[in-house]
Amino acid sequence: MANEAAAGSRVRTGAIRQPRRIPRQQRGRERFEKILAVATQLIEAKGSDALKMSEIVEKADLSFGALYQYFPDRSSIFATLAERFNEEGRACVVAALAEATDAATLRAALCRIADEYHAFFRSEPVMRDIWFATQADRLLQEIDADDMEFHAQALLSVLEQVYPDRPKPSLLALARLVMQLLAAAVRYAAALSEDEGRAAIALYKKMLPADIGELVAE
Repeated sequence: MANEAAAGSRVRTGAIRQPRRIPRQQRGRERFEKILAVATQLIEAKGSDALKMSEIVEKADLSFGALYQYFPDRSSIFATLAERFNEEGRACVVAALAEATDAATLRAALCRIADEYHAFFRSEPVMRDIWFATQADRLLQEIDADDMEFHAQALLSVLEQVYPDRPKPSLLALARLVMQLLAAAVRYAAALSEDEGRAAIALYKKMLPADIGELVAE
């Protein structure tokens, strides 16, 4: 089963900017969620590049001071949304990998993760937009790197159980590459039409070896 403690072991390369203040009172939480809801609507309508703090202020009926009290800039909004979506994605990965006990079920788990991630990003255009914007934003790059390492560590814990005789450094390298390739396939598929995307994911799954442990020497 995936070891969530190990999955969170990566040391971050930089400080991740979070909302300036996480509200505790109900009124504050409602305002916090309203800001995120308005930002989500604006991203859905215009894309992340067009998101403006002034527009959030107007549509959420807030002052700039109230907005900056929770989110100092656009990146902090994107980061909060990305972290929330990542939590859902991590739950998907952990649940799928929990069923992997041998080479065959591990391959099936990876196929399931690819299918579910593709469906997830199809259903969440905001996250898809933020994901595509990752390369242009250092904050999102750091969040994405942390998320990828979580997935790699989760896969590593399964690989160590399925292939106990393989050296851990080799299994870790394999886990990181497998999850990077899976993410790349999903990103590529999400950029295509729905039918083309499904075909791309189907092709990716065909490319997965029956026993990925054979890629690592004993």
